[in-house]
Amino acid sequence: MFQRTSTSAGLLLLRLAVGGIFIAHGAQKLFVIGLPGVQQMFEGMGLPAPAILAPVVALVELLGGLLLVLGFGTRIAGIALAVVSVGALVTAHLPAGFFAQDGGIEFTLLLAVASVVPALAGAGALSVDAVIASRRGQTSRSPRAATA
Repeated sequence: MFQRTSTSAGLLLLRLAVGGIFIAHGAQKLFVIGLPGVQQMFEGMGLPAPAILAPVVALVELLGGLLLVLGFGTRIAGIALAVVSVGALVTAHLPAGFFAQDGGIEFTLLLAVASVVPALAGAGALSVDAVIASRRGQTSRSPRAATA
């Protein structure tokens, strides 16, 4: 019991921290820099289809981060956030080396890996996913199956 509780608490802390960081980055792209500024930034990096990529990345970060915090659709959100992180790692940070202080991959790599963990492990018991799963389990049992 303690291991399940501590694992779920650990997954919750990870989801809150990583999801919160992504929410902040998505909100920054949407409301501070603005999509035209993000598009221009992506154009400057030579990324393909920056007019499409800018809103997709901003929304994946904002909504994916929110889903991760809630623990709702956690596996899909984690994968989507990892894909965005790996894209940023390769296109923007890899040329600068490892350390974040130099614009390198350090922080982006950590976000990518931290996004994959709940995608692989699930959200844990302290999540919307767990509530939905428990309700499905309760409603899918027939009274006859419960007594058998």
